[in-house]
Amino acid sequence: MARPPDMNRALLLGLVLSGVGVCASEPARPSNAVLSRSCETLTSLAVTNTTITAAQIVDETFAAPGGSGAPVIQGLPRFCRVTATLKPSADSDIRIEVWLPTNTWNGKFEAVGNGAWNGAIGYAAMAGALRRGYATSSTDTGHVGNTAQFALGHPEKLIDFAYRSEHEMTVAAKAVVTAFYGNAPAHSYWNGCSAGGRQALKEAQMFPADYDGIIAGAPGLDWSGRSAQAVRIAHALQDPAARLPAAKTRLLHEAVVQACDGLDGLKDGVIADPTKCSFDPAVLECRNGDASTCLTTAQVATARLIYGLTKGPDVKRKLAGLMPGSELGWTDLGWTASARATGRDQYRFVVFGDPAWDVDKFNEVTDVPAIDTGGGAIVNAINPDLKPFFERGGKLLHYHGWSDPQISPINSVDYYERVVATLGKHVVDDSYRLFMVPGMAHCGGGEGPNEFDTTAALEQWRERGGAPNVIVAAHTTDGRIDRTRPLCPYPQLATYRGTGSVDDAKNFTCRMP
Repeated sequence: MARPPDMNRALLLGLVLSGVGVCASEPARPSNAVLSRSCETLTSLAVTNTTITAAQIVDETFAAPGGSGAPVIQGLPRFCRVTATLKPSADSDIRIEVWLPTNTWNGKFEAVGNGAWNGAIGYAAMAGALRRGYATSSTDTGHVGNTAQFALGHPEKLIDFAYRSEHEMTVAAKAVVTAFYGNAPAHSYWNGCSAGGRQALKEAQMFPADYDGIIAGAPGLDWSGRSAQAVRIAHALQDPAARLPAAKTRLLHEAVVQACDGLDGLKDGVIADPTKCSFDPAVLECRNGDASTCLTTAQVATARLIYGLTKGPDVKRKLAGLMPGSELGWTDLGWTASARATGRDQYRFVVFGDPAWDVDKFNEVTDVPAIDTGGGAIVNAINPDLKPFFERGGKLLHYHGWSDPQISPINSVDYYERVVATLGKHVVDDSYRLFMVPGMAHCGGGEGPNEFDTTAALEQWRERGGAPNVIVAAHTTDGRIDRTRPLCPYPQLATYRGTGSVDDAKNFTCRMP
């Protein structure tokens, strides 16, 4: 999950520019509603497939379960913490929590997503939603731990992880919210990045009535395809001579930026649209042997492999590589450790059902086409038919960093374009915005402006009308904002007006390339 912005920067990061003006995100406003019942009595609430295990008031400080190493979150508004277990199937064991502000409820509900194969409640993300006045909820997706071992011999648990735990949590959480306040939430939102972005799209695709608005950040929507790519690269890099150490990825990154930074007409250290970058790593190839200032022939081949595309078993999607500009996030085995681990578990526990399987057994000819077998396809969120969600007035705000080294941003672009091809540009413009973020890594971080307030943008869009035509992002160094830049709806790009500081968003406008 992307970290919420610090409170002392909320005003700047909450700026959402529309075609007619600027609107700042408003702070949470107390509903002043009389609570329908006390917190403790929620344990007797009857909800389908749900056993409420505890309900208690928490004041200011929350110590997460798990002992001395568990996080302690301070500065929270007073809330009612509800824990529950959901059993929609005989083999299900889904844990959820619902947090209900007692004095500062804004009348709305926001659920938060998970990461990787994560089987844990997202307490930090829940705290961010709570501070904004939301009733909020999170699930462990039906298992404990951050591997896919739970799926071995348990097809119902794989279904829980893929989509059922999120939907069942939503139904139960809304029931708890309604019982506690005596009113259903006026608006319900989903907010997730990475695996949480995949969950976001799955909700829009399969359960269009669950949420009024959805934030999908850097979504792992082609879960099995990313798995195949990460494992494919790691297999190729079993040869140490082909690996790129950190000094070589830095060398490569600097050469890429030097070659492609100015393609948007502005040299600012960030590649605005890496799809236009035709950089060939062969320009760095050593003429003789190896040196710190060049790449060996094997290392050039590795760079090409990481950038490259692979044809997937589903002709409607490609298995995308990483983009020029993402090099600082690469590891000596290619993609991030999380991407490799997620992919290995996909093959080990979902595709082959063999706990002993490892990367050295990977066979590209047979194992790339196998990625969607063993139930693996149900985790993907690649269905472009969002018509039922849009027809209900649902709004989808989707973002992805161009320099993401963990989930290829091309997946997001391809998905958006397939939705447009399925439903038409006019329908999509009314209900779906994709913001590609130059220089941003996975869910945040990176050399470009990478902190921005998607919640404020979605609230304004869904509740007050007017799709976000620009979202302002900030970059900070040592806690100080040193650059702001507009994020533009894809395929528009932020274009310098020609005067003023290149570090000030007001000196840019969104235009078609």
